[in-house]
Amino acid sequence: MNLRGVDLNLLVILDALLDERHVTRAAKRLHLSQPATSSALERCRHLFGDPLLIRGRGEMRLSAKAESLREPIKALLTQAERVINQADTPLAELRQTIRILMADFPVSALLGPLHQRLITSAPNLDLIVQPWHGAKSALEQLAKGEADLAVSVFPNVGASFRCVELLYEDYCVLMRKDHPAAQNFNLQQWLAYPHVLVSGRGDADSPVDQTLQARGLRRRVGLVVPYFQMAPDLIALLPTHCVPQDTTKFTVFPPPIPVEGFPLHLAWHVRKHGDQAVSHVVEVIREVTGG
Repeated sequence: MNLRGVDLNLLVILDALLDERHVTRAAKRLHLSQPATSSALERCRHLFGDPLLIRGRGEMRLSAKAESLREPIKALLTQAERVINQADTPLAELRQTIRILMADFPVSALLGPLHQRLITSAPNLDLIVQPWHGAKSALEQLAKGEADLAVSVFPNVGASFRCVELLYEDYCVLMRKDHPAAQNFNLQQWLAYPHVLVSGRGDADSPVDQTLQARGLRRRVGLVVPYFQMAPDLIALLPTHCVPQDTTKFTVFPPPIPVEGFPLHLAWHVRKHGDQAVSHVVEVIREVTGG
């Protein structure tokens, strides 16, 4: 096929259609009318000789051909942007919005220092912290181009992503200073009072509970909350970077049993690897975390 006969703008529209699986949503994303987007879909179907999007209940489903086109089209569009924008813009003049996925734990530890650094190095970069729905969902959003960066625990991300370790996080026990368990704190004191557990999925069980069970011990989880910053007056096992700056009301202890920490990673899709703004934010995040 001769490329001179192909409207390459169709690939931009098809990319949105394959992401959204819905003509109206794709049209809204592209700032096009619904009829224009529907017409473009028909032209794409003719171009590829395939239905691409098949009607179902609610959103449409992708044909096998459409699934095979998703990654190559995104890669092609990203490469085209790089060719057009080959010359780097001075950081002080760079205008772009970077969308970051992370739970409230990294937000509380990272966002302030990151924002302060960017004010100096790239003052026209804007950040959007998007709602957190888990690591699997984060990678899916990166793959779809719905986010630029994600901060979480990513043991295995696959060849489509870049991933670096930012820091290794340990746990500590936090409670108010006048909590009864704070007196002569030990394992028995720790288990004698209800705990608060932070779980984005609402789970009342955690690896710590499994460690206790292996020792023939059990703790009572009196409250489960979705965010670290909601941990209230009960005993909490928190990452050390979640400890409030003002410790006048709280006291901190090391866990009375060995508790394995975890690495915190920063991930992005390979399509974003040459994006100047994303690369700069990655560099600054690594600087402020020591990663």
